[in-house]
Amino acid sequence: MMDQESNEIIISLRQRIDELISLYKKSKEEKETLIHEKMELMEKVETLSREKSELEHHYDTLKLAKTLSSNSEDSHEAKLKINRIVREIDKCIALLNR
Repeated sequence: MMDQESNEIIISLRQRIDELISLYKKSKEEKETLIHEKMELMEKVETLSREKSELEHHYDTLKLAKTLSSNSEDSHEAKLKINRIVREIDKCIALLNR
């Protein structure tokens, strides 16, 4: 009677251990899959970040070109800003030459 109970307990423990091993293997596979997906997403984010920077640079270039080429008030403002920047640079050069 004790022997039968012991066998049942052992069988039950083995089943639980097998189930735990199975769950562990499944979790490990899912972890590997998620790590792979994470790496792919990180590469995609890096690529998109580079593209965004390039597009921002192109946008700024086009914006400046449009501002300089148009005869509007914005063009006048841009020219004033450029002249102001040039004067500041000239002041810095003069200070460096002292």
